[in-house]
Amino acid sequence: MKKIVSVLLFLSVIAMTSCHKSHSAGENPFFTEWETPFGIPPFDEIETSDYLPAFDSAMRAHTAEIEAIVQCTEAPSFENVIAAFDRSGALLTTVNSVFGGVNANDSNDELRAVQEKIAPVLSAHYDNIFLNDKLFEKVKAVYDTREPAGLDSLQLRLLEKTYRKFLRAGAALSPQEKDQLKKINGELVSASVRFGNNLLAANQTFLMILDTAEVSGLPMNARNAAGALAEEKGHPGKFAFTLSKPSMIPFLTYADRRDLREKIYRGYLERCCGGDSTDNRQLINDMVRLRLERARLLGYETHADYVLDGEMARTPGNVYALLDSLWSPALASAQAELDSMKAIKLKETGDDDFQSWDWWYYAEKVRKKQYDLDEDMLRTYFALENVRTGIFDLSNRLYGLTFTPLSVPMYNRECTAYEVLDKDNTHLGVVIFDLFPRPGKGPGAWCGTFQERTYKDGERIDPVIYVAANFTRPFGDTPALLSLDETDTFFHEFGHALHQLFLDVPYNGLRSVERDFVELPSQIMENWAMEPDMLRRYALHYASGTIIPDYMIKKIQNSALFNQGFATTEYLAASLTDMDIHSIKEYQPIDITAFERDALYDRRGLMPQIEPRYRYPYFSHIFGGDFDYSAGYYSYIWSEVLDKDAFQAFAESGDIFNRTVAERFRREVLSRGGSADGMTLYRNFRSKEPSRDPLLYSRGFIKELPKPEPADSVGTSDTPVLIATPEQKKAQ
Repeated sequence: MKKIVSVLLFLSVIAMTSCHKSHSAGENPFFTEWETPFGIPPFDEIETSDYLPAFDSAMRAHTAEIEAIVQCTEAPSFENVIAAFDRSGALLTTVNSVFGGVNANDSNDELRAVQEKIAPVLSAHYDNIFLNDKLFEKVKAVYDTREPAGLDSLQLRLLEKTYRKFLRAGAALSPQEKDQLKKINGELVSASVRFGNNLLAANQTFLMILDTAEVSGLPMNARNAAGALAEEKGHPGKFAFTLSKPSMIPFLTYADRRDLREKIYRGYLERCCGGDSTDNRQLINDMVRLRLERARLLGYETHADYVLDGEMARTPGNVYALLDSLWSPALASAQAELDSMKAIKLKETGDDDFQSWDWWYYAEKVRKKQYDLDEDMLRTYFALENVRTGIFDLSNRLYGLTFTPLSVPMYNRECTAYEVLDKDNTHLGVVIFDLFPRPGKGPGAWCGTFQERTYKDGERIDPVIYVAANFTRPFGDTPALLSLDETDTFFHEFGHALHQLFLDVPYNGLRSVERDFVELPSQIMENWAMEPDMLRRYALHYASGTIIPDYMIKKIQNSALFNQGFATTEYLAASLTDMDIHSIKEYQPIDITAFERDALYDRRGLMPQIEPRYRYPYFSHIFGGDFDYSAGYYSYIWSEVLDKDAFQAFAESGDIFNRTVAERFRREVLSRGGSADGMTLYRNFRSKEPSRDPLLYSRGFIKELPKPEPADSVGTSDTPVLIATPEQKKAQ
C-alpha cells in the first residue's frame, strides 16, 4: 500500500485563473494574472512572504462572496445559493493549493511557521461559513423544495452533497454547541500541524554514520547512495543512513551487522515517543479526545462512526468485517514465512532468535533461495526514466495519451514537467514529477494538484498535477535505479494523476469521491506494472538498453506472492489500530504503547517479529491532519477489492490493454468524480458487484479464481458484497 499525503488529496483545490504577468518588486503574484504556460504557478516569483497576505486577502474575498449569497433578496434557488456557493472561494483554494503543495514537498522553517499560523485561522474561516445560520437557512430552503425545482441529476447530487456537508459541519447545532465545535476544530488543526512538524524534525534528526567495515553486505548501489549522503553531511569517506525508505530499507535488507540493523529500525520505530521536543504522544491523546467530543456533539457515537458515515463502508462494523476476514489468513501466511526464515537463521548462526529488524534481511535470503531473485540486480532494469516511459506508454495504450516535456520554472530544480495531450491531441493537463528525498520533504509518495480541472464562465480550466515520491537517487553516472516496490509505487501514484486528468464534472462540489474509493484509480495501475508484455516494453538495462530477459520475467511472476503474509499483516495491523483508537466511546488518557500492544499482540495474536506498518507516534496518515485517513487507513484494502476485480474486466476480455474496456473505465469511473456514489460508479463500469476473490487470489489466500460471475449479477443488499460473508454473498 502506498501513502498518499492527505494535505494534497483533500485540499479540494479550485483551478487557477488564466495567466500571470511579470510583476514589479513587492507585488504579490497571487494578486496578478498569470502568463505561465497552462496555468502553472509562477514558482520563481512567489516568495514565502507572499503567502500570509494572499491568505488574508483570499479569505476576505471569500467572506464577501458568502455575504453576497446571504444578502441576496431573490428567493433561494439552486443558482443563487448552491451554484454560487460552489463557485465561491476560488482565490483561497488557489493560494491554499500552491502553499500546501510547496510546503509538503519543499518545506523549511519559514514555511512551517506560516503553516502553524494560518492553519487555525483557516479552520475558523471555514467554521464561520458552515456555521453561518443565514447561509444554512438558504441552503436548507433550496434542499426542502428540491422535488418540484426541476433540477437535473447533477444539480440534485450537488445540492444533496452541499446540504449534507453543512449538517456534518454542525450547521444545525445550537449557538453554544457551535462555539464549542469551533474551539474543537481550531485545537485539532493546531495539534495536527504540530504532529507533522514533530515528525519531520524527528526524521531529520536521525543520522547513522558508518565506516566501510560496518556496511558489509550492502550492494554497490546502496553504498554509493550512502557515501554521497555522508559527503553531503560533512563526513567524506563514510556512509550515512537516514530513516527515509530508500536509505533504511536497503540497509535492513542487506547489512550483515545485526546490531546496526536494530539501531536503524529502532530509530524508525521510536520516533516521536521519546520524551523530547518531538514527542507526539500527548498530541495523539488530545486529538483522540477532541475527535470523540466532536463526533458526540454531531450526534455520532464515535469518531469512526462520524468519518464512515457517507463512505462506501458506511459503518465501523463493515470495516472490521473486511479486516477481520483477512487477518487470520494473512497471519498464517506470515507465520509460514517466519518459519522459513528462522530455519535459515538457525543454519547460519546456530540459533533461531528472530526480531523485527531481521525480517527484511532473511526475507531477501529466502527470495534468493526460492526464486533466485537479486533485488539489486533487478534494479538495473528499472531505471527511473525507463519506468516513467513505461507509465507513459501504458497511458497511451489504454487511453491514447501523449506526453511532451515542458521547460518552466519549478519550486525545486529537481522537478520535471510534462504537458499531457489527449487522444485527439488537445491539451489535457500538466504533470510535474518530484521524485527524490531531501530535507523538508514529507515521507512516502503521493499525488496532488496545484490546479484541478474546473470550469469558469463556461471555459474548461485544465489541471496542473504533481507526483511526489522519495525514490532512490541517481549516483554519479548511474541513473536512479528503482526497486520493484518503488516501481509499483510510481505506477500507483500516476494512477491518481490519471484520475485528476480525466476528472470532468461541471461543479467543484462533485469532484471528490469517497475515501475508500479514491485508491481504485491508483491501485489498478499497479496490476500492469509487472505484466510480461509491459516489462518487455519498459524494463531495459540502464547501461546496455537490452530488454529484461524472459527468465527474469518468469522469476518476477513466480515471486509475486513472496512475503505477502508479512506485507498484508503489517498493513492490516496499522488499519486495525487506526480503527480501534477511533472507535473509543469514552475517552480516558491513553498509554499509546500499551493500547497498541493490547490491540494487536494480546487480543489479536500478532507475532512479535512484525511491527504494524505505522505506530501511532508517526502515523501521519491518521494524525498528520484533522481528518486525513483517520478511521480510514482500511480504505487501501477496501479499494484493492475493487481494483483487483476491475482489472479482471481487462483480463476477461482477453487483452489487458483493451482500449474499449479502458475507455469504459475512463467514462464510468475516472471522469465522473463524485457525481454518483462509488458503488454506483463501479457497477456502471463492471455491470456487477465487486468480488473479493481476485484480491484473495492476488495475495495467495486462495489457490485459484472461481469462474467469472454473470455480468448482470448486481446485488441489491444494503451491505456491499466485498465485505459480505460467503453465506451473505450466496443469499444475494
